Amino acid sequence: MQRLVAASFAICAAAAVLASCAGACKNKEKAAPAVVSEELIRTSQSWDGVPLPDYLQGRPELVAVKYEFPAGQKLGWHHHPVMNYGILVQGELTIIGLDGKEKVVHEGEAVVEMVNTIHHGENRGTKPVILYMFYLSQEDLPLAVQHPEIPLD
Repeated sequence: MQRLVAASFAICAAAAVLASCAGACKNKEKAAPAVVSEELIRTSQSWDGVPLPDYLQGRPELVAVKYEFPAGQKLGWHHHPVMNYGILVQGELTIIGLDGKEKVVHEGEAVVEMVNTIHHGENRGTKPVILYMFYLSQEDLPLAVQHPEIPLD
């Protein structure tokens, strides 16, 4: 009889351990972080409020570029013949239009660039800017056209 009680106790103890493990496994599954989605921007205008052009006709070429701008760096005047947008992941970038209009893009913000409008960018901050840009282009089109004839201030 003692063996039967001992065996019953062992079975109950084993069942309790298994139930505890199963509960812990379920808790681990519940504790797994969920995928979080946050829409950063949805627009049909560039940062200066100008409507974006219609899509190009023909086969698209999508291009992603990572830019790193040292503190104090100024980009030359240029324009983009294709639509592009990006996410600034570090630093602060100031974009200046030829008309003097400015847009400061902060860390974590999305920006839609001007299309066919001359502008330039400056890192006026103290740390490098890291910017990921995405271009909706076509094969053999330049992403940017430089304007060296326009002096930087």
